Amino acid sequence: MTKINAAITAIHSYLPDNVLTNKDLEQMVDTTDEWITTRTGIKERRILKGKGVGTSDMAAEAVKGLLEKRGIGPEEIDMLVCTTVTPDMKFPATANVISDKTGINNAFSYDLNAACSGFIYGLVTAANFVELGKYKKVVVVGADKMSSIVDYTDRQTCVIFGDGASALLLEPTTEDLGVMGHKFETDGSGRVHLHMKAGGSVKPPSHETIDAREHYVYQEGQAVFKFAVTNMADVTLALMKENNLDGRDISWLVPHQANMRIIEATARRANVPMDRVMVNIQRYGNTTNATIPLCLWEYEKQMKKGDNIILTAFGGGFTWGAVWLKWAYDPS
Repeated sequence: MTKINAAITAIHSYLPDNVLTNKDLEQMVDTTDEWITTRTGIKERRILKGKGVGTSDMAAEAVKGLLEKRGIGPEEIDMLVCTTVTPDMKFPATANVISDKTGINNAFSYDLNAACSGFIYGLVTAANFVELGKYKKVVVVGADKMSSIVDYTDRQTCVIFGDGASALLLEPTTEDLGVMGHKFETDGSGRVHLHMKAGGSVKPPSHETIDAREHYVYQEGQAVFKFAVTNMADVTLALMKENNLDGRDISWLVPHQANMRIIEATARRANVPMDRVMVNIQRYGNTTNATIPLCLWEYEKQMKKGDNIILTAFGGGFTWGAVWLKWAYDPS
């Protein structure tokens, strides 16, 4: 029986127009452009402005662009997965809202949350549906309005995050292309270092939690950095070893855009030179679930059919992992 693989056949992104620079942040908190750039590599980030707009609005624009780019209608989509930590509402799923806003009415859709690792978890989950042979066109969205959960009085976190959305299309192929392998890990004890303190079932919203500013990202930077810099590199190397790959075989390394030092450390450990590492953190910051597909979208014209690509991410949970895929099309 012929093996069916899940291949990326199109990708599109959406970024808000409003740019928040390091110079802007100097007017908001006790920080400097030099401090931010040295520690993170970030120079600016995009922020979604406007009353009543959220993650689904950015995601819907990315999906509309994706469908137009591929030349297909929304009725052809079988499934949509949205990976996000900033859903429009607790329920329904933001994926349901995106489907409604884009006219995708012949598909089932749901959200997946694995923090900054969510996109690669969602990609592999969706790929499994395609590999079953029943689902022909599956959309995977990575989108976050991080500005909605960032405390702009906390200089440790407010300099890191930005807003954005990306969407890609998975379709079946019998060629030796698409998602080829993955390796995922989780350590729930790491939750103490990176989480949101209130708003869930353990600590529901109240006047006290709002007054205590507990509905924002809480991060212990040093602990998270130490764990991320080790484990993102380790899981990348483990995946490469499992598949008899080394740095010379990798056309592109696509790391989660959380911190430039983590990106560089992962590249060194994987023995991939920086000219084959996708980087756009300086322009967009950490857009959480959107960082990896934003890179793929920006570098799309530089990738060739058959390129070996490693995606790797680390996020709250702790969650981390890596995906090996073979790019499925040439630049047009």
